[in-house]
Amino acid sequence: MVTTMETPGAVTAADNPLGLDGFEFCEFTSPDPDLLARQFEAMGFVASHTHPARDVTRYRQGRINLLLNREATGQAADFRAAHGPSASGMAFRVADPAAAYNHAIAEGATAVDAARGTLGEGSCVIEGIGGSYLYLVRAGADLYADWNEVPGWEQAAAENGVGLDLLDHLTHNVRRGEMRTWSSFYGRLFGFEEQKYFDIKGKATGLFSQAMIAPDGAIRIPLNESQDDNSQIEEFIREYQGEGIQHLALTTDDIYDTVEKLRARGVRLQDTIETYYELVDKRVPGHGEDLERLKRNRILIDGNVGDEGILLQIFTENMVGPIFFEIIQRKGNQGFGNGNFQALFESIELDQIRRGVIKVDA
Repeated sequence: MVTTMETPGAVTAADNPLGLDGFEFCEFTSPDPDLLARQFEAMGFVASHTHPARDVTRYRQGRINLLLNREATGQAADFRAAHGPSASGMAFRVADPAAAYNHAIAEGATAVDAARGTLGEGSCVIEGIGGSYLYLVRAGADLYADWNEVPGWEQAAAENGVGLDLLDHLTHNVRRGEMRTWSSFYGRLFGFEEQKYFDIKGKATGLFSQAMIAPDGAIRIPLNESQDDNSQIEEFIREYQGEGIQHLALTTDDIYDTVEKLRARGVRLQDTIETYYELVDKRVPGHGEDLERLKRNRILIDGNVGDEGILLQIFTENMVGPIFFEIIQRKGNQGFGNGNFQALFESIELDQIRRGVIKVDA
């Protein structure tokens, strides 16, 4: 079962003193960076720029930036030594990076050695989830103006893209008892509100999830915490060797076309129980979607046509260690697929049961 609860926030959407303006990038690293590069390309990304002084490549699709860090030393190298294939950092766009950094430090953020990070000496960066780096970059500025442009990348992007456009949200898996630590972190430092609270239970495990949203409405970070020793959250933390980013949600304007292209390229997507589709018309009456195509592609649907709108979503299998991606199309609905949360949880729990990670009574 899933229980949701609205939680009033401390700030309004108009109260954005730091000038937050969405995600700039998410950074990845891996002991096998060539494999990771091929995975990005299979998802429609192309290499567009390389850092002038570091072994870092920018992969781009639509307005999404993924950085691949191959550096032999520095924070990302230490991070992959500790976590394997992983997300070693992310960046928020802000009006004034120095002012945002000073505010964050004053509110208890941990300072780090910027010289060891991707953006180098003088950049504004603090410690984020699981020891990752959280960069603060200037909104409206071209962060990659001094990077080396990859010849022909624009034509490659037009040919290779699958329709992904924007980093909609990303989740954090946190240790038990730490959800309040991280909700407070984002609230104090950046004015995030607590938007939705989920209490998810399956046959043998459960989790709590607290969706956090920034004042700009564009940076959304759900926090996931296990209710027991065996849930998918605890399995992630064991495999990842700590807290971290669990998945990234990427938007598309045509999820059917995007998913069909991804499947044709061999990107593995999570399955959904057959009975899910028998209840779609009852659960989301008047949705207007092609139910057979929805079912064939194993896409999930949620929302209310006459009220909040609907959203369509699907999740890849794990791609970067235990990290996976979500493909999402919003048709007016700005939630997180509340009704689908349970279906996703049950799907992953069923896989855990099949693999023997958790056991249930016959």
